[in-house]
Amino acid sequence: MDPQIPTQRPTHLQGRQCQLPAETKSLPELQDGQLLIKTLLMSNDPAQRAWLNETKGLYVAPVALNGPMRARGICEVLESKSDKFKVGDKVSCTMGWVEYAVVDDKECLPTPEPPQGLNYSHYLGALGGTGLTAYYGLVVIGEAKAGQTVVVSGAAGATGSMVVQIAKGIVGCGKIVGLAGSDEKCRWVEKLGADVCVNYKAKDWKEQLGEACGKDGVDVYFDNVAGETLDEMLANLKQGGVVVACGGISGYNDDEPTVLKNYMYTVFQRLSIRGFIVTDYLSKAKETIELLVKSAQEGKLKIDEESESVVPTKFEDIPKTWHMLFEGGNRGKLVTKIVG
Repeated sequence: MDPQIPTQRPTHLQGRQCQLPAETKSLPELQDGQLLIKTLLMSNDPAQRAWLNETKGLYVAPVALNGPMRARGICEVLESKSDKFKVGDKVSCTMGWVEYAVVDDKECLPTPEPPQGLNYSHYLGALGGTGLTAYYGLVVIGEAKAGQTVVVSGAAGATGSMVVQIAKGIVGCGKIVGLAGSDEKCRWVEKLGADVCVNYKAKDWKEQLGEACGKDGVDVYFDNVAGETLDEMLANLKQGGVVVACGGISGYNDDEPTVLKNYMYTVFQRLSIRGFIVTDYLSKAKETIELLVKSAQEGKLKIDEESESVVPTKFEDIPKTWHMLFEGGNRGKLVTKIVG
């Protein structure tokens, strides 16, 4: 075993500067029930930004200062002292921004050959936590039903693009409105199933959004961005409408708090704002992923190379790729592919 293994430190820099030197550390010898793994693919998630802060009530411990950023990935087993996995197996686990790691086998899940036409990277997106987040957020938390009107912000992102498709292909919602950051992204979101997608960078985006929502209002708003978009949507929900609070990427690197000028609509229209964490529903992950795979095979979901942005990345450039999340540089799931 190579005793010197490089790891990458987290930024702790409010998300603005992302180039830090890699560090080299020794790994322990394998014990019974452990694996030496090599990182192949790495998930990039807005939630990682929140993990850098000492935030009251955070659902996981913050990333340790001067320790590797926490991340989910697809890895290859290089050495094994486990009865569950052999050398050459692909596994998914939380290993962090590292090239190699020694992990307990109980922390890993087997990663089989992907279904025909799909890639291992899809296990980090549509067939992984992203797909589960979209499904449970829309169907369980939002209680979306056939015929209803749904609005999705961040609709060209990993979770948002899956929400659009699940609303259309699985739930059978009557009208789906997306919000994305360019005309090109909006056209892609419409190809996925949205009836209309509004470019939130347009000067008249609020007027366009109001027209798309219609005078009768919206049943469910799936919120990935918070901020001004959430504020605007509060005035476009119908009585008893639901906000699915999935994320708030618009403010992750902003020191100013979100001000909801339309907050009183929650009273006037008896609205519900429901937060959730996908890990609350992992007990049903297997059957849900099977549903997503079946739906893709039936043409109800479009899971292909266009549904993800896989970026070949040298190890030392991992933070640069991650930072694309906050610059709108990706379409669909953003995946880091370690090269070099």
